[in-house]
Amino acid sequence: MIRQLLMDRINHVISEYTTRGQTDFQHEKVKRKKDLFQRRNAEIVKVEASGMVREIKEQPDDTSSVLYDVHYKYLVKQGSFFYLEEEVENRRAVYYDGHLYDDGEVPVTVDELSSLDDPPAHNEEDRVSYQYDRLSAVQYAEKWWNTYNPAYRKFENDCTNFISQCLHAGNAPMRGYPSQGKGWWMRGNSWSYSWTVANSMRLHLPASTIGLRAREVGSPHKLKLGDVICYDFEGDGRFDHTTIVTGRDADGMPLVNAHTFNSRMRYWKYEDSTAYTPNIKYKFYTIIDDR
Repeated sequence: MIRQLLMDRINHVISEYTTRGQTDFQHEKVKRKKDLFQRRNAEIVKVEASGMVREIKEQPDDTSSVLYDVHYKYLVKQGSFFYLEEEVENRRAVYYDGHLYDDGEVPVTVDELSSLDDPPAHNEEDRVSYQYDRLSAVQYAEKWWNTYNPAYRKFENDCTNFISQCLHAGNAPMRGYPSQGKGWWMRGNSWSYSWTVANSMRLHLPASTIGLRAREVGSPHKLKLGDVICYDFEGDGRFDHTTIVTGRDADGMPLVNAHTFNSRMRYWKYEDSTAYTPNIKYKFYTIIDDR
């Protein structure tokens, strides 16, 4: 039964992505993704997918829920340029009396940890100098985009924690311990808000004058590999998600890796995300160092 569910889901979505038509989609997410690719003069020429069951819960009222993941791989053609995009969709199926009752993507909640509402105060400690190793940051993002480094604490909403790990792999120094509201750091079971919370990282990056710091730029074209994009999905001023630039498409636009919405080489706009709203706002930050 579960195996058939996985196969049906995979086959149906592959069929929707590979059809040449642009109408009569059952899934709004598929339609938005194909519309996005069409506007970029790109197309998905091949889709592969695999599924994995994560958890099965049986209830006394004859209902059961199945948590499962579907890992998609999209071969994208943009002019003469090809690249591979990947994403993992977290889904829940509900059965009643042995029959499928509901099947849908699990909504992803945004950061729920306490965070700063104002930019962090500048520390008076000595300047922490460093040179940002963009290649190492990208290599880390590629290695761990769909898994978790056991050297770090894992969070349900892991996007900013993951980006912090990438930046640290690129030689960005931690500072501010043990104050959660200062600097940018993780140590054991303690961490700063800016390490784990999307809105706090967005506030910290341009405000910091020592250690990890960044400059806001006005266009995604100006970002380099290893730079950061912050997302306010609702457009309410509180940022919910963070990604790292790991590549560029044929037009020179950023492709990004991320956690929570585990994805690799995804087009930066996130218009194909279930969290997307027309009110979305972005912040683009390029990492600066002491060179």
